[in-house]
Amino acid sequence: MSGQYFENNPNLTSNQTTISYYFKKEKLEFITDNGVFSKKTVDFGSNLLLKTIDLKKAQTVLDVGCGYGVIGLTLAKIYDQIKITMVDVNLRAIDLSIENKALNNIQNAEIFASNIYENIKQKYDVIVSNPPIRAGKKVVHEIALKAIDYLNDGGNFWCVIQKKQGALSLFKALETVYAEVLIVEKDNGYWIIQAKK
Repeated sequence: MSGQYFENNPNLTSNQTTISYYFKKEKLEFITDNGVFSKKTVDFGSNLLLKTIDLKKAQTVLDVGCGYGVIGLTLAKIYDQIKITMVDVNLRAIDLSIENKALNNIQNAEIFASNIYENIKQKYDVIVSNPPIRAGKKVVHEIALKAIDYLNDGGNFWCVIQKKQGALSLFKALETVYAEVLIVEKDNGYWIIQAKK
């Protein structure tokens, strides 16, 4: 399974390309590469999550498994008063996110490597994730369930997951630790789940 987007493979050949993404009248450019998720286009799930998420009261947001930066950098561009933190275990993805931050002239995003919450030292108003399904259920559930420990009181965890890839199982697991869990949107087999601390 070498070459997966949730792994580090320094021997993976680089083949960078640049894609454009239009969101709420903003145009963002993203440099992508081999070894990162959804290299050729912004994936349906990330786009749906961005269209659905509510950040009205948020001042701080953590994007877990940020990839080349679609969710975190788009939120940073749209909500320039919010401080966005972005982490990923994939060092190529982190490098691309840093490049894409500069490419889109974004000032309010901090990006660094972390295996899930390993290097996270603070709490956030919102944690968001398009979790790495191919990394397996254990990793996906760890991202979702441990988020509660890194949320401020009243904070929210948001994620996107396909029904066929374990959405119901994740929803039920979230109900065991969060005060309230909602399916905010369903589209084309994708669920947007919000879990409130």
